[in-house]
Amino acid sequence: MSFQVSVEPSGRSFSVDSGETLLSAGIRQGVSLPYGCKDGACGSCKCQKISGDVQMSAYQSKALSDEELAKGMVLTCRATALSDVVLESRQVTSADAFPIRKMPVRIASLEKMSADVMRIMLQLPSTENPQYHAGQYVEFLLRDGSRRAYSIANAPHTLAAGAPVVELHIRHMPGGKFTDHVFGAMKEKEIQRIEAPFGSFYLRESSDKPLVLLASGTGFAPIKALLEHMQHKNIQRPAFFYWGGRRPSDLYMNDWVMAQLAHMPHLRYIPVVSDALPEDHWSGRTGFVHAAVLQDIPDLSGYQVYACGAPVVIESAQRDYVAHGLPAEEFFADSFTSEADKL
Repeated sequence: MSFQVSVEPSGRSFSVDSGETLLSAGIRQGVSLPYGCKDGACGSCKCQKISGDVQMSAYQSKALSDEELAKGMVLTCRATALSDVVLESRQVTSADAFPIRKMPVRIASLEKMSADVMRIMLQLPSTENPQYHAGQYVEFLLRDGSRRAYSIANAPHTLAAGAPVVELHIRHMPGGKFTDHVFGAMKEKEIQRIEAPFGSFYLRESSDKPLVLLASGTGFAPIKALLEHMQHKNIQRPAFFYWGGRRPSDLYMNDWVMAQLAHMPHLRYIPVVSDALPEDHWSGRTGFVHAAVLQDIPDLSGYQVYACGAPVVIESAQRDYVAHGLPAEEFFADSFTSEADKL
């Protein structure tokens, strides 16, 4: 048995099979519902249910509170349909999703950017013509059937014809099945398998609102892709980029960002460090990166926010920014949920 799912105000619709999550069905049919971890841990896929009945499988309370559930909010990654369903999601726009493909990739290069961040260049098959939005991500398909997701750090226009290479920034999570391999045995020319593109994190170009770009740690990766895309498309919207780390070394491509300022006069860059040591000789902004935004822009009612990084940063930013006037539908996020966050 299948049911029909409609998404307002876009008017997009798709069918969902019995036992299939609303999110999986939407992705399969090219409807770009927002999502992040796909495991009920981050809350990125949260939508308002206008009508219909769904059944929710297990999820974390931080992703969907009892109060939100009582108001009709659902996590589309955990919801299966029991009837036709109407959802409200203002992040769903036109039919612009790119096809999701599985493909082999070759490790073209490995470069350690800091003590715990590796930049990996993935050589895609020359027969592929990859299409994705700046800000989307790939998933590695591991041999045991598990997956690991990482944002693409270069914009689509940078891919060379016939020899496409995508850039990833991977943080070492000690004990992590995949990152231990990346920082240990992984070698150039190694073959991996990926599936891409995924994610609803990309620039909404129909708006002319000024932008707040917020990143913690390797949340910089999709922001880098956005900045490249904006420069390539000559997008002149005022943009404020806040990048946070514990120590200055966590801002592992600070020089790259500084170099872009000469080409993007509408861009302002504010690095923020929370736990600098005396030997760091840090004289810049300190504290929590999401709070630095509110110190500079206490009224966010006229802005769009694009936030990437650790779940605690994303959750705090969304809560506090909406409380300071940001329309909820103008907050776009990519929460870097680790396996530990899903427990």
